[in-house]
Amino acid sequence: MDVRQLEYFLAVVDHGGVNRAASALYLSQPSLSQAVRALERDLGSDLFHRIGRRLVLTEAGTALIQPARDAVRSLQLARATVESVQGLHHGQVDIAAMPSQAIEPLTTMIRTFGRSHPAVSVHVQAAFTPRDVTDMVRTGQCELGLLASPGEIPDGDIHVHPVVEQRFVLLAPPGEPFPADVPVRHEQLSGHRLIVGQKGTGMRKYVDDLRMAGVEFTVAVETEHRVAIVPLVLGGVGLAVVTDSWRSLAEQAGACVLTLEPTTSLQVALVSRRTALTPAAQAFMASALAEADNTHAP
Repeated sequence: MDVRQLEYFLAVVDHGGVNRAASALYLSQPSLSQAVRALERDLGSDLFHRIGRRLVLTEAGTALIQPARDAVRSLQLARATVESVQGLHHGQVDIAAMPSQAIEPLTTMIRTFGRSHPAVSVHVQAAFTPRDVTDMVRTGQCELGLLASPGEIPDGDIHVHPVVEQRFVLLAPPGEPFPADVPVRHEQLSGHRLIVGQKGTGMRKYVDDLRMAGVEFTVAVETEHRVAIVPLVLGGVGLAVVTDSWRSLAEQAGACVLTLEPTTSLQVALVSRRTALTPAAQAFMASALAEADNTHAP
């Protein structure tokens, strides 16, 4: 058994099958299948049930995921540490990010980091809820995570680094149904059609809390695709409560961004495992936190 076999095994797990994993690894499907079979022979146990064309993890396969991620990460850390002696001339930072925070502050973080380390690439993986982010970091799928939560983020086996607060705002078509320069109170959303995110997200909790407080509205659309929100608003489908990270893109597209009262915010944080990070991830973390400190310095 070698680390490459473990990488192939994890690729099949993460991509949900041999075909997609082979495409991501630029391997032929038979070559990848043979590598997985060889790993199973080395371990003396089947890692997948073969059900038609589908692969379903066995109990042994499920048990292997965490040790495999740890082994792959350890090798990456060893290589990156040796290479960093001569400086960060290449490498990759893996970060899981929620959609709104992938707009900001992640864009600014990557831009700032790229100025100092132009040879290091940043690989961003999509996560839709805070739990998704922390799970991807805990399991080693990503070294870093960027999330937003309406409450305190439990640290447990991860480090939590507060970055910024993001206020909720209301997106509306230009000129309707509220004046552009007047804050919108919660009760004024009663009777309107809203575009909402899926359960587990901050924007969904916001509107669910409104309903619990007695504000009656109609859910026009529930979507996991955040990129559809602004077009839906501009198309007159409904209003949307989002974080202030959307302001610039929404205004450029022609939407009206309105202040909500009373003000409610999400806590945005970078999270990392308590184990050692690669030099590239350490540098990204240091750059991002320094950027956050500079932004909020008096």
